[in-house]
Amino acid sequence: MSLRIAIFGQAPFGKDVTTRLLDDGHEVVGVHVPPDAGGRADPLAAEAEARGLPLFRHRRFRRKGEALPELVEEYLALGADLNVMPFTTVILPPEIVDAPRLGSLCFHPSLLPAYRGGTAIPWQIILGASVSGVTVFQPDEGLDTGPIVVQKGGVEIGPAETAASLYFDHLYPLGLEAMAEAVAAVAAGTAKPLAQTEEGVSFQPRLDDEAARIDWARPAQEIDRLIRGCDPQPGAHALRGDEPVRLFGGGLREAASGAAPGTIMAADGDTLLVAASGGAIAIKKARLGDAKKAPATVSGLEVGDRLS
Repeated sequence: MSLRIAIFGQAPFGKDVTTRLLDDGHEVVGVHVPPDAGGRADPLAAEAEARGLPLFRHRRFRRKGEALPELVEEYLALGADLNVMPFTTVILPPEIVDAPRLGSLCFHPSLLPAYRGGTAIPWQIILGASVSGVTVFQPDEGLDTGPIVVQKGGVEIGPAETAASLYFDHLYPLGLEAMAEAVAAVAAGTAKPLAQTEEGVSFQPRLDDEAARIDWARPAQEIDRLIRGCDPQPGAHALRGDEPVRLFGGGLREAASGAAPGTIMAADGDTLLVAASGGAIAIKKARLGDAKKAPATVSGLEVGDRLS
């Protein structure tokens, strides 16, 4: 059965989910993407324009907790059977979430109810999860608390995994399949949403600069996970003197050294080894000062430098 679908999302994942649903024979009656930030054209918005799909660019749908009536009216005119939210950063009011006859489906990159929140991927690495997966659920008034429609797990988080590799290599393709499967089940009338259990519930806040600050008093294993979890954004950071340094490409190494934690104690080709409690951290990239992008090497750091 073909459905009339309204998309709320952005980024490559939003584009690929939309393309997959069109290929599966569904009609996309509206694509909602936040306005571009930083001059970069959003891939989902670009795809919608290229296909001639109705495109809406609203920064918010609520003001002071209340739905913006003109945007609700605009949305209702689309006549959607189902809302699909593959990569949603805006908060939608219930007047939109609950409006379609088949409700809404939302994607989340964790095995709910664990790792609720907007930065689930990095926190899974930082907090030492060994297995990950994806969930498609029906959003309700809570944050990532709604009934689960499709859940796919079995993704092992390896010792070298970064937030980027976990997402793009594993959760991204798995998420595409989960979203398509959930929409197909809703269309066929076979979806059986299950309420989330209270067992294993966790919520993590946004991963900000304070959370990304390296505390060299922590064990090497924890520092390694922090660096990998914050790679590529926002970058785990320390100071060299008064200069901020963000570290990338981390990896745990066994190394005996009398150097104080945070000291760059050796160079191995294009990799620096930083002393830490109980081991050492391999660093392959660094961003110094106010630089906006990480360079391809650790140029600028030297053996003997102390990161505090």
